[in-house]
Amino acid sequence: MTLNELQLILFQHQDTAYADFSAKLIPTVPREKMIGIRSPEYKKMIKQIGDDPVIPVFLSTLPHSWHEENCLHVALINQIRDYEACVSALEQFMPYIDNWAVNDAVNPPCFKKHRAELIHKVQTWIASPAPYTRRCGMRVLMANYLDEDFKPEYLDLPADLRSDEYYVNIMTAWLFAEALAKQWDTAVACLEARRLDPWTHNKTIRKACESYRIPDERKAYLRTLKIQGPKTNKPPAPLYESK
Repeated sequence: MTLNELQLILFQHQDTAYADFSAKLIPTVPREKMIGIRSPEYKKMIKQIGDDPVIPVFLSTLPHSWHEENCLHVALINQIRDYEACVSALEQFMPYIDNWAVNDAVNPPCFKKHRAELIHKVQTWIASPAPYTRRCGMRVLMANYLDEDFKPEYLDLPADLRSDEYYVNIMTAWLFAEALAKQWDTAVACLEARRLDPWTHNKTIRKACESYRIPDERKAYLRTLKIQGPKTNKPPAPLYESK
C-alpha cells in the first residue's frame, strides 16, 4: 500500500456533514482541512490497514495534509505496544498537534505498565512552551496518575505554570476538576492556596460542580472558594469550549 492509497481509504469513510459539524467543534482547524470521519471509523481503518508496511512510512511523513490523517496517526500511536517505540512516535508527532481533539485522543495502553519511567517524560511535556505538548502532558497525567499511583507533587507543575493559551488553561482546569473527584485533599489544598491563575481556578470549580462524582457538600464548599473580580477575565472562549 502507498501513502496515496492510504489517503484513499480515509476518503472512503468521508462524511461531509460530519466535517461541517467538526469544523464548529474544532475552530483551530480550517474546514478545508477536514475530510469528515466519525470516530468509530478509525478502528475499521486500522483493521483494514493491518500491519501494512505503509504504517511506519505514514508515521514518519509529517506534517499531514488532513485533520483526519492526524486522527489516524494518534490512533496508530495508541496501538504501539512497545513503550520506548510508543514514546518516540508520540514525541515525533507532538510538534504537529494543532487542536484539542487530536491531542485528547492520546491514550496508549502501554503507558499504564510504565508509569514509573513515564512520569519524567510527562513532566518534561508539561513544562514545554509548546501549547499542545503541554496539554498532551497534562492529558497523559490525568489518564494515568490520579488513581493508585498518585503523588501530591504530580499536581505541583501544572498548578504553578502559567499560560496565555486557552486550550492549555482549560486542560489545567479539567485536570484539577478530575483531581478534585479522585484526590480531593491535595486538589482542594491547591485551590485554597490559590495556586492556579484566577480564570483557571474558577473554571476548575465550575467543572467540578458539574461532576456527579463530587458530593453536594463539597460542591458547596468549592463555590465559597471562587475568586471574584476583573482579574478572572480571559479572552472569549472559542465557539466550542472543549474539556
